[in-house]
Amino acid sequence: MEKLSEEEITSRLKKLAGWEYKDGAIERNYKFKNFKDAFSTMTRIAFECEAQNHHPDWTNVYNSLQIRLNTHDVSGITNNDFKLADSIENIVNN
Repeated sequence: MEKLSEEEITSRLKKLAGWEYKDGAIERNYKFKNFKDAFSTMTRIAFECEAQNHHPDWTNVYNSLQIRLNTHDVSGITNNDFKLADSIENIVNN
């Protein structure tokens, strides 16, 4: 697992709408209609995280969900973070 450079991160984020590189992680905030929609989406994301064996730092307050991804083993961003971010986007948007 190789840590990505800031240039690689910036380039890859151009293809991942809504995600930002901030404080050593890529992150995104989502808003849902209500708590039930937010929590059910979190549950679907949790199953995907387990399948990929890669887990986010996340916070849920009522209808909002903040997700931060980085790879603790390399203290930075790796392909695994972008793979999970793509999967999260697919879950949220489908």
